[in-house]
Parts: sequence; structure tokens; C-alpha cells
Amino acid sequence: MYKNLLSVALLFLLSQLVFAQNGKITGRVVDDKNAPIIGAYTQIPASGLKTVTDVEGRFIFKVAAGQKYSVQVSAMSYVAKTINDIEVKADGQEDIVITLAQNVSNLKEVNITTTYRKESINSLISFQKNTNAVAQVVSAEAIRRSPDKNTSEVLKRIPGTSVQEGKYLVVRGLADRYNQAMLNGVLLSSTEPDRKTFSFDLFPSNMIDNIIINNTFIPEYPGEWAGGLVQVNTKDIPNNKFLNIQIGTNFNSNTIGNDFYSYKGGKTDWLGFDDGTRALPKGMPTKSVFAGLSEADKINYGKQMAGNAFSVNKNTNPLARLGQQFLISGGTRTTIFNKEFGAVFAVNYNRSIRRLQYDNGFYVINGMSAPPSFEYQNNKYSTDILEGAMANFSLKLNQNNKISLKNIFNVTTSDYTNLRVGKDYEAQPTDNIRARELGFRANTFFNTVLSGEHNLPTYKLKLDWYGSFNILDQYIPMQRRIQYNQTTETKDAPYLALLSNTLSQKSGSIYYSTLSDYIYTAGGNLTKSFQLWDRKQSIKGGYMLQIKDRLFDGRPFAVNLPSDNLALRMQDEDHIFAPENFGTADNQLGFNETVGIQYRYLANSILNAGYIQFDNSFTDWLRVVWGVRYENFDQLVGSTRKSDERFNHTQVGDFLPSVNATFKLNDKTNIRVAESQTLVRPEFRELTNLAFYDFEMGAIITGSKTLQRTKITNLDARYEYYPRPGEVITFGLFYKDFKNPIELKFNQSGVNSYAFNYVNALSAKSYGVELEVRKKLDFVDESLKNVSFQGNASYIYNRVNFENKQQDRPMQGQSPYLINAGFLYDAEKIGLTSTILFNQIGRRILFVGNDQNPAIWEAPRPLLDLQIAKKILNSKGEIKLNITDLINQNANFYQDLDDNKRFSKSKDVLALRRTYGTNFSLIFGYNF
Repeated sequence: MYKNLLSVALLFLLSQLVFAQNGKITGRVVDDKNAPIIGAYTQIPASGLKTVTDVEGRFIFKVAAGQKYSVQVSAMSYVAKTINDIEVKADGQEDIVITLAQNVSNLKEVNITTTYRKESINSLISFQKNTNAVAQVVSAEAIRRSPDKNTSEVLKRIPGTSVQEGKYLVVRGLADRYNQAMLNGVLLSSTEPDRKTFSFDLFPSNMIDNIIINNTFIPEYPGEWAGGLVQVNTKDIPNNKFLNIQIGTNFNSNTIGNDFYSYKGGKTDWLGFDDGTRALPKGMPTKSVFAGLSEADKINYGKQMAGNAFSVNKNTNPLARLGQQFLISGGTRTTIFNKEFGAVFAVNYNRSIRRLQYDNGFYVINGMSAPPSFEYQNNKYSTDILEGAMANFSLKLNQNNKISLKNIFNVTTSDYTNLRVGKDYEAQPTDNIRARELGFRANTFFNTVLSGEHNLPTYKLKLDWYGSFNILDQYIPMQRRIQYNQTTETKDAPYLALLSNTLSQKSGSIYYSTLSDYIYTAGGNLTKSFQLWDRKQSIKGGYMLQIKDRLFDGRPFAVNLPSDNLALRMQDEDHIFAPENFGTADNQLGFNETVGIQYRYLANSILNAGYIQFDNSFTDWLRVVWGVRYENFDQLVGSTRKSDERFNHTQVGDFLPSVNATFKLNDKTNIRVAESQTLVRPEFRELTNLAFYDFEMGAIITGSKTLQRTKITNLDARYEYYPRPGEVITFGLFYKDFKNPIELKFNQSGVNSYAFNYVNALSAKSYGVELEVRKKLDFVDESLKNVSFQGNASYIYNRVNFENKQQDRPMQGQSPYLINAGFLYDAEKIGLTSTILFNQIGRRILFVGNDQNPAIWEAPRPLLDLQIAKKILNSKGEIKLNITDLINQNANFYQDLDDNKRFSKSKDVLALRRTYGTNFSLIFGYNF
């Protein structure tokens, strides 16, 4: 069915492309507050073509190619503008954003004349210059001319931001939990069920219309963030019909040329879906029924589930290390029942093969010495799938009304084999160990948004509304773990399986879990415009309702051995769980499920939010956006029964005020000041008592039902200077006061028992300084006219108050500095672009320590990325080479014993070391 639908869509797009017009001039008209000017009179005098802008301020002209045109734009109460030298190429289009200034003097015959190139360059930063808050923007034009393939790569270019692990965003040195994401105007939930974060590698870059990162809060947007609010807006009605296909390959330096281990999976693993190979046995009873089965019946299920499920295979074929990339996207613009209709489609697939090397261990700190509890060396072999589809539709009922339907579907899957060797020093005497974890983790993300925009010119009102449905499913089928120990007391002693008469998550375990989030969002905004003091003013109000439902169900099974059987425990992973080794005798293998109400929970939250916001221009040089947002949050986690120990219900309302003032000193200089109150709430997982053994860390991670939300007071001041089109220099100061920040703290509850618990600190304070420069280098020498430099740096001083004691440390996840720098070479005439980007963040706390064990720090690690793109085949084709993490320095996580604030191999204790390798990708794309 899906193949047929895709075929029909492609044929439709191709048929539309055959009849493409020779050329078009398209654009958008906005005012000096970035609001669309609806009904602006737009014309091409030489050809007699005339039109008015629609509800988005857009216009379109179909023209003959190979000529130069002038476009005139005028609107009541605005200074008219003429754009010259617009040259349209054959089968191409020229797109432009035109900004009109208010005619506060009410003069007649005022007209500004400029060129297409100047206005295009200006449009790249006009949003940032005229926005109502401290913000950064990446336009569709900037994305089009970059080699970035997804949103996370685009975000690397934005000042003050950093992307960790290729997808998680860091803003102002704050960890990902303090940032928020919106898609097409709708608040998104976390894409990781066990982590408060958003994975920005979900969206193909060529489907993005623009990305805006707000650094200061305004009431019309959700208030649950402190670092940055990332607004991703995808395309709806394309300016022109298009069809683009990209194919490519990728590999990792850690993987290529090395053996690769995997286990036998299913036939659809390459699609990111399990075909049932890992599913629970047919007829598997529910938890309560299974608990009542006889020992023999339980063992029969154990035979089916364990079998040869712990075997691994070695693949020596070098071609098996190469990944694949595929993207097809297209769009059309037509009329349906005399109404303008647009649609864009995209299907993407990315398969990556990775070998991650990492070492981990825990240490008992005793003064300046640190005897280890264990030390492990690991190789994690994974096949990662990222695939998805996008389908957006828009219908313009008339110039004042538009309805859109936007849909995104994504699957991210990791199929992995983790092999471990090492030493366990807590065993007496020391044991050598070998262990493995085999797993499959699939996250499915779906989002659909129905929205409308309506202009009511008679009443000077604008109404927009939206309704959204979001699904996030996580499926972990048949996660397997087993460990063998070898005593060092006897020479050449055999490895013995770590099995006993108890059930364990560490060895002999088979784990299943499902998690489903369903999110319903609806809301609307009403804007009233009016004239006061001879200037345009507006008042805006709105309401949002968001309901989240979650159901988590985990089933931890394990093999046990009631009475020791050395001969059985000596058998290797391929044979130990053979059917004949199971039985009801004490020296045979048994099978059971770990029971506990913590392995199942439900959660629900209801967010009601309303706001009122004023946008006032008091003088030519002073603009103030101010107002208040109220958010009422009702949350239930664990169980609906008050008698259940999992029951956790909270309801709280928060007023979130905000003031953003912009002082326009002249056409090139702004000074901004802002003050606001925001908050960050704990995720469902962090509020449960679910205890889950993390194989990578060798520890248990547990939530806490007593966690409170974090409230943040924000103060900002920024100086902005725009010396010429495409250039900007800014200097900013900010202050943040955190009340009850959430941290993950180390807790050793006993010998060989390591846990991390979510806790609230009392407070924390941050002071920061930011500097940003975007500058063309032609001022150095004319030969550098195609080279630009972009750089920014942030310094943040942060200290936390924990248990009513001032700590000489920052809160978890806070970096003291952040550096981004890059050189961009753009030779548009020969179709060559290249970018080299450098990024580094200061050391930050991975896990908070306690009196016996210092915190575990993440050491700074420099990242250097190179991207080169070359147009070929008359600029219809393009070849892209991406190399990420060129330096490939180890990621070190350590305990700072000498407290000198830097990692020393000889003096500090290394808790975790990762070697990611350098990633290479080569992509060919063609535009039809």
C-alpha cells in the first residue's frame, strides 16, 4: 500500500515538473517587526504584472527567463521600496524577503531603491535585527547554501550553541534538559523516553523553512526552558515545483578495517523494525498469570526465550562497515477548485555502522588514593537506523485565509552487540570478567499538525489556531545480558557464568519493555493591531492546552541456578542455555520473572496556558514587548490509586512575566535588555521509582517522586552592531537564578552496589558573558571576498547550593565556557562551498558526587568538522563530503582527585573513556 502511494506521489511530482514555467519571482514582505504585511501592493512595472500579498505576506510572479526585472512594493503607512536587477534563470526562481519601514512622518512619494543582491543579503539577518527578543535565526537561503543534511548540523552554525552526540543541543553551556523545541508552532515533547531532551537529527535540512533560537522568553511561547527555545518551521507551499534525490555512503574510522560482531536478528532489521524474531513467545501470559504458573511451565518459556539467544557472530567483510544514505524530496504548487494548493514530501533513510570503544570503572576514594572497584574495557558494535517521512499540505482559501496540514514520521533504531572484558576488584581475590549485552532499541516519533491563519482586515485582527497529535513509542525487545567470572587465585582457572539462586539484571537476564507517549495539543492566538503615537502597536493573547499520556510496561526475566553446578557454569554463551540444561532439579537452570510494581507505571499531565502580550513602539528608538503567561500544570505519575506507593500527583500554577526592550540607537545598532521568569519540569521517568541497571555505566539509575520543578529568573542585556549586510557583532551579559535545579547524584548504597538518583539542589546562580562576530574577510584583502568568519564565545560562572551548603562547583551539566569558530568559503559562480567548524565546551559534571566519591567530570574535547560541496551537471547535481570529529580525541570522564580543574592521567581517576572515531560521508544529490 505504502509503495503504491509513494509511486503515485512521485509520478504526480514528475508530471508537474514537466510543465514547469520558465521562471518565477517570489518573495515575502514584512515590516520592521518581522510581521507579514498583508495586502501590500506589488508590481513589475515593465510587464504590467500586479498582485497583493497574502496572509503570510507572500507574492509570486511568473516571468520569462533570461531578463532583469524591477519589483515595486508599497503599502499604506509604509515607505515604498523598489528592488532592481532581479535576474531570473531558465527554469529557476528568485526568492527575496523585502522589509518595509513605517512612514511615521506620513510623507507622500517616499520610495527607497535598492538592488536584489543587497536586499537578499539584508534578509539573512533582518529577522535577528528586528525580532522582539534576543534571538538567532537561520533562514531557508542560508540552509540551502550549506552542506548540512539535518537540523542538528544546521544548529552547529548558530552562535552560542553546541551539538553533543550529533543531536542534543547545548545553549549557553546549559545541558539539554534546559532547552525546548517547537515544530511548526507546536510544543514538542522529549524524543528520548529516558532523558529530557530533543533529538534534532530527525528533520532533513532541505525541508526546513527557517530555524529560530530564542535566548529570552516572551509570553506567546511556552515557558519551560532556560537556555534556548528552538523553533523549527518546515516548508508548506513551495515557491516552485521541485524534486531532489540524494544518495550516499558513510563510515566510521573506528569501524572500517576492523572486525564487526553482531547477533542473529530479523529480516526487517535494516528497516529499523523487529519482525517478531525478538518478540515474547506466542501465548506468553501476562505478569499476574505468569507468576501463578508452575516451575515447569516457566522453564518451558525460558527454553524458548534463552536458547541460542546469547550467541554472536564475527563479520570480516569490509563492505559490511559501509553505511547508506538516501533522501528523496519534492514539492508542487497548483490550484484545486480555484484555490492555491501546495505540498511537499520527503522520505529519508540513513544506516550507520559504528564501533564504540569505551572503558569504565568505579573507585573507592580514600584521600588521594582511589583503589578500583572494577575496571572494564568495552567494544560496542551497533547498526543505527534513522528513517522517516514528511508530508505537508497547505490550501489558501483566499488572500486572507490559509489552512495547513503538516506531518512527520521518524524511526530511530539501534541494534547493538556490546562485548566486555575487565577486572572485578571487589571479588576476593580479584576476578577477571567477560560479559556481553545484546539489544535492540527502537523509537518511533509521529507528529501531525492542523493549523489555520486568518486575517480580518475590517477589524485589524489576525487569528491563528492549531491542533496537534504526537506519538512517541519506545520498544526494547529481548535485551540480553550475561557475565562470566574467572578467579585469579588459581592459574588458568575457567570462566564461570555468574548465575545464582537469585534473579539478576546483570547476568542471565532477558528484558522487554514498551513505552508509549500520546500527546494532544490545541491552541490559538488573536492579534489586534492599532495606531498609537503615529506608530503601529499590537496586543496579542492566546491559549494552549496540552495533554500527555504515558504507559510504561517492563518485563525483566532472568535465568537462575538454585544450586551451584560448576560443569554447567563452565559452558560458554553458545551452549549454556541449551534446553537440556533447564529443569526442576536444584542443579539445573530455572527461569522466572522479577516481580515489582515499579516495572509498570502510567503517567498523565495536563498543561493549560494562557497569556497576554503587548508590543509597543513608544518612539522611533524604543520598542517594548511585555506581558505575562500563566501555566497550570496538573500531573499524575505512577498509579491512579492513592493507596499505591507509586502514586504521585501534583498541581501547580505559575505566572511567568516577561519584559523585552529594544533601544534602536541607529539603523545599525541595537541595545536590548530583558527580564523574565521561566521553569523546567522533571520528566515522567525522573519521577518514578523504576530502578534500571545501566550496562554501560555498571550502575543502577533510579528516579524520585519528590522531585520539584526548577524555576529560573533570567536577566539579559545585549549590544548589537550590524556594520553591513550579512555581518553582525554582538556583546551580551546574562544572569540566571535557578531554584531547585535537578541533578543526577551518585549514591553507593552498599558493597558492589552503585546507583545514581535524581535529586533537587536548593539553588544555583549563573553569570555569563557572550561575544559573537560574523564578518566577511574582504576587509583584509579583496582575494578573500568569498571567505567569511563566524565565531562566538561564552563564559559562564555558575555555583550551586546543595543541602544548604554553598558548593564550589557548578550544577550538573553546566559548562564554564563555550567556543564556536568557523570559516566559510562560498564561490557561488563555480558552485563550490566549504566550511570548517571548531567547537569546544568547558568541563562539566556528568554525575554529582557525595562525601565519599567526588563528582564525575566530562573533560573538554575539541571537535573539528569539515564540509565541502560542489555543484555539477549545470548546477543541478551536487557532491558533498562531510567529515566530523577530525581530531578524534578521547572523551574522558574522570574524578578530579587533586581538584586542579583539569584532567591528569597520572593523578585523577578515569571513570569512563569513549573513543567515537571520525565519521566520513559522501553524498550525491540531483535536482530535477
